[in-house]
Amino acid sequence: MAQNDVRIVEVGPRDGLQDESRYVPVETKLKLIHRLADCGIPVVEATSFVHPRWVPQLADAEELMAGLERRDGTRYPVLVPNERGYDRARAAGATEVAVFSAASEAFNQRNINCSIDESFERFRPVLERARQDGVRVRGYISCVLGCPYQGEVPIADVVRVAEALLEAGCAEISLGDTIGVGTAGKARTMLKAVLESVPAERLAVHYHDTYGQAIANILVSLELGLRTVDSSVAGIGGCPYARGATGNVATEDVVYLIEGLGLDTGVDLEALAEVGRWIAGTLGRQGSRAGSAIYNKKHAD
Repeated sequence: MAQNDVRIVEVGPRDGLQDESRYVPVETKLKLIHRLADCGIPVVEATSFVHPRWVPQLADAEELMAGLERRDGTRYPVLVPNERGYDRARAAGATEVAVFSAASEAFNQRNINCSIDESFERFRPVLERARQDGVRVRGYISCVLGCPYQGEVPIADVVRVAEALLEAGCAEISLGDTIGVGTAGKARTMLKAVLESVPAERLAVHYHDTYGQAIANILVSLELGLRTVDSSVAGIGGCPYARGATGNVATEDVVYLIEGLGLDTGVDLEALAEVGRWIAGTLGRQGSRAGSAIYNKKHAD
C-alpha cells in the first residue's frame, strides 16, 4: 500500500447488521457484500461465527459463506470468538479471521463473560492454528476511549492489550471506540501511546459516531500516520452490548474525507452512495450525510 493510500475495512455486513432487530435475509446480505466489493472496497467483513444464541442475526454464517462470490482484490474476513468458531469458519471456507477483546475489564465481563486475560486464553489457540494454516488474523480491541460500564478506560490498559495482540501474532489491530465517546484530543493521546509499542502500519481505527466525533477522530488518526479505517456503509450498526452506541461511522463520509485530503482509497464514491441509499432504504434507515448528498446531486442533474 502506497503512503498516500488509505485502506477501508467495510464492517457493515457484520458489525452493521448484527444488531438489527428484524432478520435480514441472507440474499440481502450477499447482495450488500457483492455490491460493496464492486465499489472497489478492498476488505469486506462478511459475517461472524459467534454462537447464534449471542448474535442471532448472523446465525446464517455458513449459508452466507456458501453463497459468497469472491471478487479479485477483495478480502472477506470473518469474526471468530474461539476454536469452535474458527473450526466453523474454516469449514465454511474462510481464509481470514478476526478475534476480539476489550481494554475494559467490565466490558469484557458483560460482553463475553470473561476477563481480558481469560479472553486471551480463549483465542490464543486460534492464533496458533491460524499461524499453522497460513490464515491472517486481525485483533479487535473494544472500548479504547471509554466503556459503558466502567466509564474511563486507562490508556495503559489499551496499550497492554494492543501489545499482547501484536505479540500473539495478529497481523493488524483495530482500536475501537465502541460507544463513540472519544474526542480528537483523547484519540490523539491514546494513539500516541499505542504507537510507542505498535507501528502505525499494524493499526486500524474503528470509531463509532454516537457524539458525531468519528470523522474528527479519523482525521487525527490519519495525521498520525495510520492508514486503515473501519467503517460501515450508510452508518448502519452499533454494538448490542453497548447501550447508546448509535452506529459506526459511515463509509461514504469517511471516503469523502479521505479524498478531500488528497489521499486515495480506490473506492468509487458515487457507486458507494448508491449502495448506501439502497441498504438504508432496505433497513428503514436515513443513510449518511455524504452519501445522501452525493446521491441527490447525481440524480438531480
